[in-house]
Formats: sequence, structure tokens, C-alpha cells
Amino acid sequence: MKKLILTLISPLFFMACSSPEDGQNLSNDDQKTDSTMINQELSKEELERYREIGIQYASTTQKALGQKLTQALSKGGAEHALQFCNIQAMPITDSMANLHNAELSRVSDRPRNQSNTANANELEQIAHFKQLLADGKVGTELQPNIKIDGDQVHFYSPIVTNAMCLQCHGSKEEMIQPETLALISDLYPEDKATGYQANEVRGIWSIIFEKQ
Repeated sequence: MKKLILTLISPLFFMACSSPEDGQNLSNDDQKTDSTMINQELSKEELERYREIGIQYASTTQKALGQKLTQALSKGGAEHALQFCNIQAMPITDSMANLHNAELSRVSDRPRNQSNTANANELEQIAHFKQLLADGKVGTELQPNIKIDGDQVHFYSPIVTNAMCLQCHGSKEEMIQPETLALISDLYPEDKATGYQANEVRGIWSIIFEKQ
């Protein structure tokens, strides 16, 4: 089964802890696919359609998660947000996957919940996006990747930390409150997801759907 990875231009990179109010641009109608990366087996229109589908699935799921997370933070701070993530984040993601008829997950090389551990292919994608950041790429230069595998489309887009994320994912010594750390230890005894600074790759959206 032939596999191909294609890099697509998009102004969208999905923030782990952001909400719709953060002003991210979820529209990329004026962006065009890099013609040098188009494989002869797929038309430019097909690639654009798969890109838009992946962005739609990720952005609608992020909106559902972000709204609930913002409410949890407003209601009870980082501790309440942790409890929300522990109980509701995966069920919300699963419900959106069912809605879109896709496999949809957020994965990391340094997971908090071990169920979100990246596989080998996803680790390669995370390394790719980390290298883009290390090379000074930001915003529209952080391009989602698409891999075509037979009849399936694999969509990958980076999750990048912002200030809100660091309340639960930042430096233990400087950014996370002691009571929050205690709850992290209680809820996630195998946690690997602290020590981040702003604008670092926390993980990726990994989405699989059928070619259409």
C-alpha cells in the first residue's frame, strides 16, 4: 500500500488550551496548496478538500473542548480545569469523532494521560513540528501535514502552548501552583506533561478519515 506525506499551507495551528476567544484564525480560504508538493496521483482540488476536512474536524473539536475548559477555569481555576480534563476531555473528543465519522485524538511525546501517547508515526510528526519552531517558523508557517495511506487520509496539526496552558503544563517551580501540582500527581501519577514554556509543541492533532 503506497504512502505519501504532503505538506499543506495553512494559517491554523491548534492550541492545546486555547478557546475561541483567543482570536485564532480558523479560516484559510485565501491560502493555496504548495504546487511543488502535489503528487500526480491526487489533484490539487482533492488535497485542498482533505486539508479543509481535517481543519474542520480539529477546529470544531477544539471549540467544544475550549469552551468547556474556559468555563472550568473561570469556575474553579486550574484545579477545576484538571478535573474537567480528567473526566470529560476524552468523552468530548470521542463524541466529536463519532459526529465526524473519524478517528480523532490529541497525542503527545510527553503525555499527561498515558492514553494520549503518540505512536511511531505521530512521534515523527511531533519532531517535524518541533523542528519548524526551532527554525523560527510561526503562525502560517506551521503547516498541517497530510499522509495518504490507501483509502485513508491522515491529518496532523501541531498543538502549541500558550499562557493558559502553562497553568497546568509549565515549570513546576515557577508556573504551577502547589495545590495544582498535588492534584496532577493524584490524577496522573505517570504525568510527563510539565516543564513547558510558551510557544512549544505540546503534541498534535492526529485525525484519520476516509477519502471522499
